[in-house]
Amino acid sequence: MSEGIRIAMWSGPRNISTAMMRSFGSRADCAISDEPFYGAFLKDSREPHPMADEVIADMDCDWHSVTTTLSGPIPGGKTVWYQKHMPHHMVGPITIADFPQHRHAFLIRAPERVVASYRNKNELRSPEMLGFAKLRAYFDHEAERTGYAPPVVDSDDILRNPGGVLAALCEAMGIAWDPAMLSWAKGPHPEDGIWGAHWYDKVNASTGFGAPPGPLPHLDDGFASVADACRDDYEALKRHALCG
Repeated sequence: MSEGIRIAMWSGPRNISTAMMRSFGSRADCAISDEPFYGAFLKDSREPHPMADEVIADMDCDWHSVTTTLSGPIPGGKTVWYQKHMPHHMVGPITIADFPQHRHAFLIRAPERVVASYRNKNELRSPEMLGFAKLRAYFDHEAERTGYAPPVVDSDDILRNPGGVLAALCEAMGIAWDPAMLSWAKGPHPEDGIWGAHWYDKVNASTGFGAPPGPLPHLDDGFASVADACRDDYEALKRHALCG
């Protein structure tokens, strides 16, 4: 492991994970990696995601090679490396246990909001596709390994108070708060995965965090049952959420 701080931010899909990536990318000291295991996940799982073949062709799809890279020198001579990860992508031989020197954090969002957003972008066949159970399992693993709860941030809290919650997250990660994290340039960014052409339209139109969330969306019975299946895992993580 080379010197520097590596932050592994674990999140489910259709959270504000790309906005968080934009936020950390606005720091002058920070390198960014966008879902580096996505190609390996798609190659192994053959999940019918949009642009799957293009993603596999574009990425390093070897689990061990990606792991070695993520623990190697920080790109661009930076001192912080923000790595955006999805725990439900980790279907191969690599898990959170393979990154003991990383500083792990967890980004959550109310299941109703996740379901309402995901179903507009991809077929939602099961709760497992949203990653709540594995997110909780990774949180529990890290808490047991270190002896304390790793930081959790809820997207609703960030949207209500981005400066306060992000400052609390930076403190928990052992890095200085930087107000530059509150805004970013509009449009695609060089560190984006090529799948951003399908998934990132909203964040590409933004220059900062969105408005505070409104009421939870209403879901019909089929989608409501998916959200209900994620409820316990979300609530278990929510109890540890940082406040700004």
